[in-house]
Amino acid sequence: MTKRTTQDWHGCPIRYSAAIFGDNWSMLILRDLMFKGAKHYADFINAGEGISTNILATRLARLEAEGIIAKHADPEHGKRYIYTLSDKGLGLLPAMLEMIDWAETWDMQTGVPPEFIEELRRDRSALAKKITGKLK
Repeated sequence: MTKRTTQDWHGCPIRYSAAIFGDNWSMLILRDLMFKGAKHYADFINAGEGISTNILATRLARLEAEGIIAKHADPEHGKRYIYTLSDKGLGLLPAMLEMIDWAETWDMQTGVPPEFIEELRRDRSALAKKITGKLK
């Protein structure tokens, strides 16, 4: 039996999503891009999660290959890159907000700031537009 790639997992939306985001690191990279202002490789390394450099490099490359993030040369530092969410990646914002809302309800040790969850529950669409505006 041959190993499956994400190309083999099209058809079922859950199977396809799991193939791309089926590990905690990819979700944390997306979190850092969407909500924590991460842009550079070092930002992800220093996020406090303990990701190793080889795992980070692999996950960034996979997310880029899937068209979820983009990698651009940093005009201020020739050897550095800036990572951003593509339109496909920004399309994940509503799902990420739903997961935050769900986790805040069920995780008694949540780290979600009260003002964020209040804004989320008051007007989810306005919050999504505000976040998207900061990311573009």
